[in-house]
Amino acid sequence: MHAQADSRATPIHRWFDKYAEDHRNPTNQTIHVFAVPAILWTIVALLWCIPSPGTWFRPGFWAALTMFAAWMFYYRSSRSLGFGMLAVFVVMAWFTRWLHNAYGTQALLIAAIVVFVVAWVAQFVGHKIEGRKPSFLTDITFLLIGPAWVVAKLYNKLGWKY
Repeated sequence: MHAQADSRATPIHRWFDKYAEDHRNPTNQTIHVFAVPAILWTIVALLWCIPSPGTWFRPGFWAALTMFAAWMFYYRSSRSLGFGMLAVFVVMAWFTRWLHNAYGTQALLIAAIVVFVVAWVAQFVGHKIEGRKPSFLTDITFLLIGPAWVVAKLYNKLGWKY
């Protein structure tokens, strides 16, 4: 009979363990809790600004396609986190669509660029405080892990399993 596998042996837990090595400082963690979702939104917003092909697709096509691909990664890593990330993507898409409809592509683009720069500056300040380089510099996959790590922190606060 096999011993029960440690939950830390799942791929998502291994990713989180590696990510946590570069995010031990409480100040850096707090910065990440705000900056990572902000950066994720900017990616959605920037992709929203790319013109859609043909007449069948609406603004946001590229953002939706990218969110779906990212969601597949999250869902395959953890169904529970996948649903959490789906909720994040839906909220971000609704918000971005509202901004786009209310203010237009140019304003959305400018807002996304400003938030992107500010959030990345915050990230690098956090890592300066931490004294460690950002995880994505060792593996680009950590750009996908960061948002899930933030959702996992919320799950932990709520006592939910992932």
